[in-house]
Amino acid sequence: MSTDDRVAVTTGIARLAVCPGLAGPGRLGLVTNHSGVLPDLRPAAPALLEAGARLVALFGPEHGLYGTGQAGESEAARVDPATALPVHDTYRCSGERLDELLLASGVDALVYDLQDIGARFYTYVWTMFDLMVSAARTGVRFVVADRPNPLGGLLSEGPLLDPAWASFVGRVPIPVRHGLTCGELARHLNATAVPRMAGSAADLTVIQVDGWQRAMGAEATGLPWVAPSPNIPTPATATVYPGTCLFEGTNVSEGRGTTQPFEIVGAPYIDARFAPSLAELALPGVHFRDLRYVPTFHKHAGQPLRGVQLHITDRKVFAPVRTAVAMLATLRRLYPDDFAWRTTNGGAEGTGHRHFIDLLWGSDGLRRVVDAGDDPLPLCDPPAPPGRWVGDDVLLYT
Repeated sequence: MSTDDRVAVTTGIARLAVCPGLAGPGRLGLVTNHSGVLPDLRPAAPALLEAGARLVALFGPEHGLYGTGQAGESEAARVDPATALPVHDTYRCSGERLDELLLASGVDALVYDLQDIGARFYTYVWTMFDLMVSAARTGVRFVVADRPNPLGGLLSEGPLLDPAWASFVGRVPIPVRHGLTCGELARHLNATAVPRMAGSAADLTVIQVDGWQRAMGAEATGLPWVAPSPNIPTPATATVYPGTCLFEGTNVSEGRGTTQPFEIVGAPYIDARFAPSLAELALPGVHFRDLRYVPTFHKHAGQPLRGVQLHITDRKVFAPVRTAVAMLATLRRLYPDDFAWRTTNGGAEGTGHRHFIDLLWGSDGLRRVVDAGDDPLPLCDPPAPPGRWVGDDVLLYT
């Protein structure tokens, strides 16, 4: 698509920077990180201050305010040198502790501006949810400065999470690929899960995106891509992530420690059979290239691995969750003595901890079906398109 063909999109935070009154009165706290920029790449916090917003505090998610932390990490910053504002770390903070943090910050409203990528296990939306619950309990207003879903908003994939498997990679029942913007997801959560957790809904406002349509992926928006976390460097990574993130629950490298995380997978035991076996499946919108690589960190660091790279040929028909599940079943079939699921302590099966794949998938159904050698692809069917599993009244865009 040429630049001239792109539809002009204005994010919620860009609208707020022009009209700070959209967030309502009082002292504001901004939930953000390095991805919280305006279309001209100005960071949101100083832009809001320049516009006259009463911004008094910043709140950082997983990876930290500046995005330097790897998976499962945040940062130690307590004051932002660019704005002199206090920085509050929300990662692994919930319940009464988060309520206390919110009250101590002195804010009247929280403005949420983080770039999501449309997958249930991407933790930014659960930071949003936890803060919405605390906001409802403490009387703080909650404002979502909405952003486009980089995967578009027409499709969802995978089952709803089973509440018995709730965790920080999935708090409440939504599909693996949810097909919503953060603002739409906030509306859904505020009508369902927040009242159950907090006793009442939050006082929620969504500052909508101007110009976004549900059929638009990241490139069609014309907005600059800022990697929302260290291992999502490009829109292509975001495209495959809702599927290949499932490999985090296995002993197969998901490409961390390389320049193409989640676009490549590999293991010491994979051989020349893997790529041709995947090609035989004729999965839509993707080709698989046999490759070898050596990760510099994370799983199998420093070891030569063999695996595949996913080359997306048609994003409109590519189904990341279905593709990854087919890949997992193929690995179990080809390498039954080597392929294994990881547990939540990072070890192998049988170490007494929960299987991480179950938390990612939202139940133990995928693991059990793959281990039994049965066809797991029916498990990938979504509950309904986005407008049906949440209800059309939640949707903000056409």
